[in-house]
Amino acid sequence: MKSNKTKHSKYKNTGVLFELLVRQITNDTLNGVKNSPAIKIIESFFNSKTNIRKEIQLYHTLQNQKFNTESKANRFIDVVIKEYSKVSKTNLRKEKYNLIKEIKKHYVLENFFKTKISNYKLNASIAKTLDREYTNPADKVRSRYTIVEEITNSPVKPKVKATDKVLKEYAKDSDLRVLSYKILLEKFNSKYGKLNKNQKTLLREYINNVSNTHKLKSYTDNEVIKITNVISKLTPKVSNKIVKIKLEEVKSQLEKIQDEKKVKDIHLVSLLRSYDLIGELRNVAK
Repeated sequence: MKSNKTKHSKYKNTGVLFELLVRQITNDTLNGVKNSPAIKIIESFFNSKTNIRKEIQLYHTLQNQKFNTESKANRFIDVVIKEYSKVSKTNLRKEKYNLIKEIKKHYVLENFFKTKISNYKLNASIAKTLDREYTNPADKVRSRYTIVEEITNSPVKPKVKATDKVLKEYAKDSDLRVLSYKILLEKFNSKYGKLNKNQKTLLREYINNVSNTHKLKSYTDNEVIKITNVISKLTPKVSNKIVKIKLEEVKSQLEKIQDEKKVKDIHLVSLLRSYDLIGELRNVAK
């Protein structure tokens, strides 16, 4: 008798594959890889002509749309499932096979899939909900409810203003929630290859512990203490009164991070900017 349960696989989950590739771009950048193969892979397999692109758009739609009632959320999910039925599954399977094959050319698959992503459960639930071949009734219901809960209870995620070429292509579909892309905003876009040791360490902690919220929170709290202590020591060496007032404001804002229960992307950006500020202060204090 054929089992009614098809095991969920990261290798087949388009949402997981996309997020892992985005994180790989960050890892490559931090490790000094100038032209990350992950960027070319995304451009090749997630462009507007592919079925994978159509699928990732539906994943992102389910991740980002918000409704105030469960009935509206369920109607929306039904519409997405109907749209998904129009995607060629034969071509989609071929594209995913070639995508994994391409990833394998550049990365060790075992290491590539070791990276943890914070919304794995949601991505898995979306895959099970959309896939008609996944026929485990209880798990199917649980997966659907996971999506309903996400799009009715979670706060609306802010849209990311794109500056990077790859981000421009995909930001319209989703808030990628990956700090590497957020750093490409503003002055970090021009300084990406010039991150100092503290900034690189912070990013590594974010990448490696995005699922371990307790460890990440502990690390950022310690960094806040270090940064505020350094600013306190360097402030007396600054002669400009207005600058001193601004420095006190910076310290106050950083200390508020410790009051938060969860580390947010905006907190990471604030810390990155603070590292830059310390560098500038040290130059002034020489």
